[in-house]
Amino acid sequence: MNLMSQLLEGRVALVTGAGAGIGRAIARAFVCAGASVVVAEYNEETGAQVATELAELGGEGLFIRTDIMDVASVTAAVEETISRWGTIDILVNNAYPTMTHRPAGIEAIDQQRLRDSMTAGFFAATAAMQAAFPSMKSRSYGRVINICSLNGVNAHKFTADYNAAKEALRAYTRTAAVEWAPHGITANIICPGAATTPFKALAEFMPGMADEIKKTNPMGYMGDAERDIAPVAVFLASDMSVYMTGNTLFVDGGGHINGVPWAPEIDV
Repeated sequence: MNLMSQLLEGRVALVTGAGAGIGRAIARAFVCAGASVVVAEYNEETGAQVATELAELGGEGLFIRTDIMDVASVTAAVEETISRWGTIDILVNNAYPTMTHRPAGIEAIDQQRLRDSMTAGFFAATAAMQAAFPSMKSRSYGRVINICSLNGVNAHKFTADYNAAKEALRAYTRTAAVEWAPHGITANIICPGAATTPFKALAEFMPGMADEIKKTNPMGYMGDAERDIAPVAVFLASDMSVYMTGNTLFVDGGGHINGVPWAPEIDV
């Protein structure tokens, strides 16, 4: 028997943005590890499709349409999860909408764009964490996994709003790790070096970005969500990581070591 199939046996997980990319890969890996998974996704077609995939994998998946630009929608998804299963054991804050703004210098990023980025990258995740906390506390068990970004860690140019939102979430996660540890709840961060939805959107704005980043990556390639990122999420969601909290795991082929030397050509 595959050990992986037992790691999350009987657990209930909610994954935001599970309709595609890293979120989908994590949802699939969780089901294969024995968990029941809520696909918290805005796109009804892809969300329902992933829930069907989870059932085909032999697991239990539930699609809940969730808009991360509306914190009430995020809270409602957590509440529906608890209503359905009586608990929420694992929370993965992964969702971030496809970027519609072109990269821009700090002086060109207006307050509305900043607010939108903070809602998507920070406030939605904090709302989910706050909604999940009472259930996790009552059972003295919880795993929070927040997907952040190398953009903020390395201060990537011309995406200051996105960088700030993801770094705010990293700080919030570390504080949650300290405050919630006595309740059996861990909170950790994954900074992936994979072709995420925001990365793909940026690549459309910045021809040549993906190739240049691959050249500077020690391993020479972008990670695969299912092969490289999802297994790390399973580890953090399982009892194997019980003594780990407040950590940032760089799953990036070593890309964080030397930073991001490449930047788009933008006049400032």
